[in-house]
Amino acid sequence: MMKTITCRARQAGRILSLGLGLALASAAAALTVDPVQQYNSNAVWFENWTGLSNATLIVAAPNGKVTEVFAATGTPVFELSRDQVQDGTYRYELKAATDEQVEIVNPIDNGRGETATTRGKGFYMNGSFVVSRGVIITPEEIRED
Repeated sequence: MMKTITCRARQAGRILSLGLGLALASAAAALTVDPVQQYNSNAVWFENWTGLSNATLIVAAPNGKVTEVFAATGTPVFELSRDQVQDGTYRYELKAATDEQVEIVNPIDNGRGETATTRGKGFYMNGSFVVSRGVIITPEEIRED
């Protein structure tokens, strides 16, 4: 009798540690989504892209012109158009789906088969970059003494 209890306790312990390991692994995967803005003289893109898909990069130029770049896989890349480049601060929004699944609270039956109950968790990031003399630059840090 004592041997059976000990075996069941060990099995429960293994199952608990396996479940805890899986939970920590999925939490770590969710935390690793942290794209880093990169650029050269005429393009902006993102590195550390693992775990993201269906990305839309929306860029607003200083004159108000909005450009949208979509990438189903990989990072979207915004390139300055040489004939219409304008100096100033460009602002962007980056939206993408992560590998992490979340429950759809109010699923809708659209009549096309099985109703989805989960979807990819969204990722959102915004930022800016500066264009001077027709190229993307790193703005100088100004300090007041």
